[in-house]
Amino acid sequence: MISEDGKTAVYESHFILEWLEAKHPEHPLIPPASQIDDQLFAKQIEVVADGMCDALILAFFESERVPEKRSQPWTDRQQRKVAGGLKALAQWVDQKKGPYLVGDHFGLADIAVGSVLGFMAVRASDHPWRSEYPALKQYWESLEERQSFKDTVPRAQAFKDAIV
Repeated sequence: MISEDGKTAVYESHFILEWLEAKHPEHPLIPPASQIDDQLFAKQIEVVADGMCDALILAFFESERVPEKRSQPWTDRQQRKVAGGLKALAQWVDQKKGPYLVGDHFGLADIAVGSVLGFMAVRASDHPWRSEYPALKQYWESLEERQSFKDTVPRAQAFKDAIV
C-alpha cells in the first residue's frame, strides 16, 4: 500500500515490529537469539497485551450493540481476560530487576504493556487497575514520560457505522 506521501505504508503491529528490527538493527526491540529465554518472555508479554486489547475491543463493541442483542456472559468473559492479563502484567512488573520488563533496555515488552494500558486509559478509564496494581501504574506512568509515548497518545475514535 502506498501512503499519501508516495512511500510504502507500514501497518499491523507484528509487521511493524519486523520492519523496525530489519531496518534499524542497531536498536533492537527483541533480545537476540542468544538470549532465547528473554526473547520468548518479551513475546509472551506481547501476546498477553494483544489479547487484552482484543478482549477490550470485543467488550466495547458488545456494549455498543442494541440492548436486546447484548450478551452479558460474553462481556463477562472478555472482562475476565482483561483481569487475568492485568494480573500477569502486574506480576511481571513486580519481578523486573530494572526499569524495563525484559533485559536492560527499552523494548517490545515495554511497548506492548504501555500500549494496552494507554488504550485502557482511553476506552476503559473507569477500570480500577491503577488502584489494584500501584506498581503497574507507576511503571506505566514512567513509560508515558517517554517522548515516543507522548507523541503517540491514543485517542478515542468516533464510529460512524452502526455496530450490529
